[in-house]
Amino acid sequence: MTKKKKIGQEIMMGNEAMARGLLEAGVQCATSYPGTPASEILEALIRIKKKERLPIFAEWAINEKIAFETALAQSYLGRRAAVSMKQVGLNVAADPLMSAAYIGVKGGFVIIAADDPGPKSSQTEQDSRFQAFFAKIPVFDPSSPLEAKEMIPRAFDLSEKYGIPVLLRPTTRVCHSRQPVPLYAIPEADTQATFERNPGRWAATPNFRYLLHKELNQKLQAMAQENPIPGGWTKADQPEPLAIVASGVPYALVSDILLDAKMSGKIPLFKVDQPYPLPVERMRKFLKRYKTVLVLEETAPLIEMQLADGLRLRGRRDGSIPAEGELTPDQIHRLLARLLNWEKPGEPVAEPKGRRPTLCPGCPHRSAFWAIKKTFPKGIFPSDIGCYTLGMNMGVVDTCLCMGASISIATGLFQGFQTAGQPIPPIVATIGDSTFFHAGIPALVQAVHQKARFILVILDNSTVAMTGGQPTPFLSTLSDGMPAQPVAIKKMVKACEVKFIEETDPYDLPDMTRLLKKAGNYIQQEDSGPAVIIARHPCLVYGRHLLPAEPLSKVVLPEEECDGCGFCVTQFDCPAMVQEKKKMPVHLIEELCVHCGTCIAVCPKKHIRREG
Repeated sequence: MTKKKKIGQEIMMGNEAMARGLLEAGVQCATSYPGTPASEILEALIRIKKKERLPIFAEWAINEKIAFETALAQSYLGRRAAVSMKQVGLNVAADPLMSAAYIGVKGGFVIIAADDPGPKSSQTEQDSRFQAFFAKIPVFDPSSPLEAKEMIPRAFDLSEKYGIPVLLRPTTRVCHSRQPVPLYAIPEADTQATFERNPGRWAATPNFRYLLHKELNQKLQAMAQENPIPGGWTKADQPEPLAIVASGVPYALVSDILLDAKMSGKIPLFKVDQPYPLPVERMRKFLKRYKTVLVLEETAPLIEMQLADGLRLRGRRDGSIPAEGELTPDQIHRLLARLLNWEKPGEPVAEPKGRRPTLCPGCPHRSAFWAIKKTFPKGIFPSDIGCYTLGMNMGVVDTCLCMGASISIATGLFQGFQTAGQPIPPIVATIGDSTFFHAGIPALVQAVHQKARFILVILDNSTVAMTGGQPTPFLSTLSDGMPAQPVAIKKMVKACEVKFIEETDPYDLPDMTRLLKKAGNYIQQEDSGPAVIIARHPCLVYGRHLLPAEPLSKVVLPEEECDGCGFCVTQFDCPAMVQEKKKMPVHLIEELCVHCGTCIAVCPKKHIRREG
């Protein structure tokens, strides 16, 4: 193998390092749907593509399943392809994932599923390595940005050697930490695309799927034997009763702890960077010489489960490590101190109390939520995944399950009340524009078909704000600046056969309220169905270019007029409003207030107004 020539070095975020790794590995197609902690992978790749004028396909999809299938198709053409997403996105792509493992690939196909132990910005802290185990595909588990970058060409090579998708599973710490990484030349892209017609392979019928499953199991056995685990041992000076098997970020943490304790090299430390498939028998044979084997991994016990028989394992399964949450240095240190009889460590330092997340000052969603709450004080409010989940602070989010579920939940609530023969309370569902494209459209079709009577407010801020302002199909350009066909939400709603469709700017509270009342009257009709209001106003963070340039006059709340009732603070939840103590006057923080003026209608005493 020809050794690659280093052309430089750069401090990179893990997601940027993985983008660079994909390009250096010769990727010709990269797709994604934004979701923390994975969003910056495709963002960085598109930046480099535009800067270097690379002839590759790189674009956002409307959901992870579409992103997966689009990239997989390019692999069928013999091109190297990759798809990135967060861990819950892999659930959306589970259907093509399972079949792709059987049918296989031609060009290398790498799936990057970024996990969120903790979880810090996700609905679950599921372990994508188990998704790989379930789908029967190999998985790599990097412990640092550099390692994540270096695993990508290995993953492509393994994928092409066995004709199988390969999963790379970084966690939040790998995605968002920074490290110097070496740079290598990006190879000239092979623009050739060749499709070899072979329906027996690419469209295998159920009878052939059994044979494909048999082939897949044989591939896994061969890959397990190739798994280069023995090379990862750190030799001990003398055999110890304890060996540590670690993977991913926990490996980096335990390495640092042993170094600090001057125990590096004295405790056998076994690094696993490909936790599935493992050469189980070979590992068990080697590990039997140790009285105790401590397994450190995030988040679920995948390695522990594979090594279960014949070894005295300590880890998540026996309760040595909590069954949930991110592994912290403090937790690992205390566990090692107990197992190795170190001096008793000090009490764990309490995490500093953070500020409650809230919608940004001037966020149009806040105005929409305020109108909904005032119009339907006894309503039920299903909501969805996105910034607007923070409407919970205002008491306007009662449920939040997964992408697109607000509409299905609203339908289910309506059917439940109706079937029970009970009065149906106002049901007002909220969903963002990107989430509507992602998974809301099928749910709306179902709601229309079942004549479910509820109000759906589509909060359209013309971007995917929560993950960093990625584009939606509403825009007329692709991510690389090429022209695109914009897709209007109103036309999509109309195509779903919704009969009540209205649009407004939620900053216009009287009009927003008027439309909510009108929609409320509409759904009282027995034969109506859902009523849809599109509340459109650009995001103030990522959509400023879509806003008018004229400055707004200043919003003021004179201290001498405010009686300190605190209604605006507790009910409107704007971070620009602060009340130090109960009964004290409310202050508008000049640095945060954007003078949107939506709070003017909130003050029951009419003390908030525009200057002049």
